[in-house]
Amino acid sequence: MSAKTTNTGIFIKSLPKNIFSGFVVSLIALPLGLGLALASEAPPISGIIAAVVGGIVVALLGGSKVTITGPGNGLVIVLLGAITVLGEGDMYQGYLFTLAAIVFSGILMLLLGFLKMGRLADFFPASAIQGMLAAIGIGILAKQFHIMMGHNNARGTIVELLLTIPDDLLILVNTANLNMLFVAIIGIVSLFIMVFYSKIRNQYFQLIPAPMWILILSVGLSYCYTFFGIPYPVGVDFLVSIPDDVLSNLAFPDFARIMDKEFIIAVFAITLISSIESLLSIKAVDKLDPLVRRSNVNKDLKALGLATTISGLLGGLNVVTVIARSSVNVNSGATNRSANFFHALFLVGFVLIFQEQLKRIPLAALAAILVYTGYKLANPESFKKVARIGKEQVLIFLTTLLTTLFTNLITGIAAGILVTFIIHVVINKSISLFIKHLFKPNILLFKEEGEGNYYISVKYFCSFLNFHKLKNKLDAVPESEDVVVDFSMCSFVDHTALEGLENYNSAFNRKGGSIELIGLDKHEADSFHPFAIRKILPIAALKPIERYFTKRQKDLEETAKDYDWKYMAKKNTNTSFLENFVFFHTREIGYFYNLLKDAKNGCSVFDLEWTEGAFIAKEVVKTTMMHIKLDVDIPVFTLDKEGLLQLIYSLAGFKAITIENHPDFNRRFNLSGENENAIQELFTDEMVLFLESHPYYHIESNGSSLLILKKERLLGVQEIKRMIYFGQQLHNLVQHKKISH
Repeated sequence: MSAKTTNTGIFIKSLPKNIFSGFVVSLIALPLGLGLALASEAPPISGIIAAVVGGIVVALLGGSKVTITGPGNGLVIVLLGAITVLGEGDMYQGYLFTLAAIVFSGILMLLLGFLKMGRLADFFPASAIQGMLAAIGIGILAKQFHIMMGHNNARGTIVELLLTIPDDLLILVNTANLNMLFVAIIGIVSLFIMVFYSKIRNQYFQLIPAPMWILILSVGLSYCYTFFGIPYPVGVDFLVSIPDDVLSNLAFPDFARIMDKEFIIAVFAITLISSIESLLSIKAVDKLDPLVRRSNVNKDLKALGLATTISGLLGGLNVVTVIARSSVNVNSGATNRSANFFHALFLVGFVLIFQEQLKRIPLAALAAILVYTGYKLANPESFKKVARIGKEQVLIFLTTLLTTLFTNLITGIAAGILVTFIIHVVINKSISLFIKHLFKPNILLFKEEGEGNYYISVKYFCSFLNFHKLKNKLDAVPESEDVVVDFSMCSFVDHTALEGLENYNSAFNRKGGSIELIGLDKHEADSFHPFAIRKILPIAALKPIERYFTKRQKDLEETAKDYDWKYMAKKNTNTSFLENFVFFHTREIGYFYNLLKDAKNGCSVFDLEWTEGAFIAKEVVKTTMMHIKLDVDIPVFTLDKEGLLQLIYSLAGFKAITIENHPDFNRRFNLSGENENAIQELFTDEMVLFLESHPYYHIESNGSSLLILKKERLLGVQEIKRMIYFGQQLHNLVQHKKISH
């Protein structure tokens, strides 16, 4: 059976699940599509058009598996601003001009996809994006709260609308207008349904999403009034307006202002926000995919761009990938893009079959859904989350939030980026760190011998400015592999990079791989949060580093407990116990830190920093070593791989030693020392077999202790555990061979 036949069979078998998922998502997409369009001051049907076009086009051409597309929360403020500015008081004409901007925005997104700009979202600081989303949430809430309370004509900036919310409440208390009071009650009850829906545990009740319950109950209420012959106290101005014949009443874009400055700004604003919202949503949904698949973001950008262009030409809003509807899709059992397609078909059916019912939906009910959506985006918990990371993140968050509220989204995100960069310069007390190294190659990736780990070394700095370089390397590694990312030569790592690496680690873990960060233990942080900014400590300061442990340090602490050893993180310059090893005759030892010590058996593992070379050739090396103090005297020797350090030891008077009857051992290793007979006596068949059956370690004896080195870099926690096991086994073998010099 061919792979194509197998895939077709799997697709057909999964159809019932995807049809069901598409139906469930359509129940949410219908009220949200209507509501988001109304919030943007566009005709309600424009939101449905975007969802239908997006569902069909992206399902057929997209690069993601279980995402849902349609109008997005993030564009409400941008579209509302564009319609208001371009229309100059005429909202419908502004809508037609904005449709033209949407068409151009789609073409621009299509171009971004062909230029492989799927990494666009990586260039924005994480806290600035959080601030932007919070501003969008506040903007939606500010506008929709008035409509929820029955005031459809509220106008003004976001700040003005926020400040007049108390007036709405006072008017409601004192009003004699029963029509407005009834509408406000519908809005408030709808909001309560959104808030308390998750508290109701009845499985049958939960089959219908909260937004659809609002539509069912509010439309049902209107039919109750009709049934009893009582006039419905909600006027036409407070109900959704949909043309009787949707197809013959489609709006088409007006391209008359395409050369105007306001139009061009609108195009770039729509493109920027829709791209960021889509890319962030795709990334989030990939983490939810039970089949652990990674989306082709550039292919998705092209599909979204084409869908947006078509939607704009037909009178619809922008098409973006939406996280809330996508997560419902995953939770409903969707397995492929067909669920997005079926969600679009169900929406078409709803509009054609339930056209009369849609006209009975109160605007206040839809506004309540959006008020809750806005609150979720601007939830105080998101501020607390940012504050836990670090004080500087609060400044970035608030700068982006407030600038967006008082100006616009593009200015807001630009201010967030600028403030982030200034903060990074101030923290590092250097602008040259970023200017000099921004365009330099700073990432080295290779697969190590032995265990076959992928090793990535990061130099200079790693922040939102250059994190895409590290991501490109990680994308080249299969997610089933183990990766060690070494920041020991990196002066500064920001919150965006650390959060991004955690996202990668989650993806790798789900496919059996892992990502371990090393080299951050000497970096200073201002909070316990794992994503807190890390900046290298000055060597001269030798400050204690146990204030805010890295994940590696916490794992080392747990490892010490597992072995009943002691763990000490702070730096220690007392390195005299290493000085009589030949390995350090040509190297200058600095200090050690992250010490794991077994005082009972004389074993210790630590991170060590030394320098070799001089002047311009001077190089700082950071590595992890094991030191074993022996109770017996053994000959001085060194065991190295293929004579890599043979010259150093020959200058010290060591000579190569051959072990009889072990040609493989002699070929693989370079054993050297002073007392040939004593060394040959130590290297018994048992010892040789032990060394041949384990991964390579550099081993040196100074007569009374052993020094074990794996690689000239810091080791990950799992590598340290393997080193400890190896050292303990070697210790046992040596201790039982009471040999003198």
